[in-house]
Amino acid sequence: MGVLNVTPDSFSDGGKFSTLDTATAQAEQMARDGADLIDIGGESTRPGSETVGADEQIRRVVPIIQAVRKHLDIAVSIDTTLAQVAQAALEAGADIINDISAGLGDSAMLRLAGARRVPIVLMHMQGTPRTMQQSPSYENVVHDVTEFLQQRIIAAQSEGIAADRILIDPGIGFGKTMEHNLTLLQRLRELTALGRPMVVGTSRKSFIGKITSEPDPHQRLFGTAATVAWSVANGADIVRVHDVRPMMQVVRMVTAIQHPNAEFLTA
Repeated sequence: MGVLNVTPDSFSDGGKFSTLDTATAQAEQMARDGADLIDIGGESTRPGSETVGADEQIRRVVPIIQAVRKHLDIAVSIDTTLAQVAQAALEAGADIINDISAGLGDSAMLRLAGARRVPIVLMHMQGTPRTMQQSPSYENVVHDVTEFLQQRIIAAQSEGIAADRILIDPGIGFGKTMEHNLTLLQRLRELTALGRPMVVGTSRKSFIGKITSEPDPHQRLFGTAATVAWSVANGADIVRVHDVRPMMQVVRMVTAIQHPNAEFLTA
């Protein structure tokens, strides 16, 4: 999953792809680099970020989605917590909803996904992006995240979303300390007991910077690669990344080790 933030204030690439031309060119590059899915968002969810209204999100994302659908044969997800934005994105050609609030940010979101029969990613987050890194705490982070996701899976199914259209995301970096993130990654395979495809997003995040002493998000490539390799080896079905080409190589290498007879090795 390639990350395409069409925002002025995202933590890593804010403002870099906020025009139609730059965003479309980036989507085309990610597709060439091997992305299977492009995740388009019009609201920064970095720690401390402020909310962005539905109208502004729609203004940012809809032209980009339309352009991507016109030029590329690739799946598109809309990264939003607002049903109004998700609906506009689906009408523009998006295929998947990626909701960091797992349907709690807007009571209409799960109903929308159920009615439109589209896949939805349900992510765990403690608090909101503005407050989530203000002393996050858990009794047992793996148990708490698993229990939350289980409850949201049940809620999604109650709104008519078929089980095979539900994906889960442990929310690395969303209301977690460095220790929480590492524990979740260490025990990632335990979340596979939920029986749903798992999305993991670690790309360029601050805990990688702390561990590698790298303050610049753009210089966290190798730290990110380590977490991507670990995630794929421990049950992640989708990895959400900024640097598609090198991370695609990481994924292919791990997959080759796991499955020496994979079709792409003999093609």
